[in-house]
Amino acid sequence: MGEATDFLWRPRIGELLWNTVRLLVLGVLVSTAVGVAGAWVVERTDVPGRGWWHGLLCAPLAVPAFVNGYGWVSTTHAVQSFPGAVMVVSLSYFPLVYLPTVAALRRLDPAVEEVATALGKGPWAVFWRVTLPAISPAVLGGALLVGLHLLAEYGALQLLNYPTLTTAILQQYATVFNGPEATLLALVLVTFCLLLLGIESLLRGRRQRARVGSGARREPTRIRLGRRRPVVVGGLLLLAMWALGVPIAALVRWLVRGTSSGIDWAELTGAASSTFVLALLGGLLATAAAVPVVWLAVRHRGLLTTAIERSVYTASAMPGIVIALALVTVSIRAVPSVYQTLALLLVGYLILFLPRAVVSVRSTFELVPPNLEEVARSLGCSGPAVARRVTLPLVLPGLSAAAALVALAVATELTATLLLAPIGTETLATRFWSDASSVAYGAAAPYALALIALSVPSTWLLARLSLRSR
Repeated sequence: MGEATDFLWRPRIGELLWNTVRLLVLGVLVSTAVGVAGAWVVERTDVPGRGWWHGLLCAPLAVPAFVNGYGWVSTTHAVQSFPGAVMVVSLSYFPLVYLPTVAALRRLDPAVEEVATALGKGPWAVFWRVTLPAISPAVLGGALLVGLHLLAEYGALQLLNYPTLTTAILQQYATVFNGPEATLLALVLVTFCLLLLGIESLLRGRRQRARVGSGARREPTRIRLGRRRPVVVGGLLLLAMWALGVPIAALVRWLVRGTSSGIDWAELTGAASSTFVLALLGGLLATAAAVPVVWLAVRHRGLLTTAIERSVYTASAMPGIVIALALVTVSIRAVPSVYQTLALLLVGYLILFLPRAVVSVRSTFELVPPNLEEVARSLGCSGPAVARRVTLPLVLPGLSAAAALVALAVATELTATLLLAPIGTETLATRFWSDASSVAYGAAAPYALALIALSVPSTWLLARLSLRSR
């Protein structure tokens, strides 16, 4: 105990804690502000080309954070600082807030806002006093996901040379395999995760938000931007250029330089195929596992069910390498036959990315009125029939969004895949990291571009589902 206390009280640990806390706080705030502001502009103003802006604001999901960091670092080393780290992670993660906020705004009955406007409230007052409280579950869920991702982020921060608890954990494991110091740092990350969960739960409250019907099926009254339109459009254009233009331009530039030595198309195709299969299997597995967890938490509220739901978030705050090493240790000692198999890799993905599925499924499941299920039972439907004929059609958009979100995460996962993947299995992310970490930017570019291309269908599906939420 004394040795652990001495270790945690070192000045270096204090620096890592400070770096982690300030990145977490500012990264979540900036990502949430950008995501909510973008959703409100697209859904509640008369900004031209709303459909195009919606697609551009969803598109950064297809660019992994470590690819974004690669693009910025290979363009300018000025981003290797705290402001640069905040900028890169915010540009990478704000769509996690934007997407659920857009879905919530489209489902919100516009009559609620119109009544407040008729009572003399201005646009800002309506937003703060009516709109934001109504969409707060979606905003909080997205902010929670951003916070969990920031706690576990490694690749982008390593490229940006910004030390946090996560980067220190991997350095400890590289020095002393599964050393006690790394374990202590991992426990600190779990504490941060529990703190995030407590804050989100406190802000969410226990108010029921389900209702029968979807409200008025009509477009809301758009706020006229007037002379502010050029400023708003310019802001959206600048955001899209920073989030997409810089990394993609850097990738294209390094791809042109790298083609002088040729591209190994066999390796590229093999890595793309492995990535696609793992993303599909991981998305389906995590979504299937999320359904019973959410059903218990929403339909049978209580201390036990809440604890079960919240427990799935804890592991996601730890870096993938911590989960991977734990699974390696358990498999070698208890079930050696599963070591370095596809099954063990999928278990690792399930532990890491189940929170994504739970957040997506719950945001939809909470809006399903339990009265509809009770009516179906009173008409003689059995439990499975109610689930198939009533509940499933209503939560299907959430299930699809959950599968797409997890598939994106699996496709871009790095550290756990390096340790748990079967021998000879390489993904686009691992191949990219192998080249990028050795400053072979030209060789890494094809894998990054292929990874972005592979992520586009999931991103497109998420964008479409958010627009069909009504």
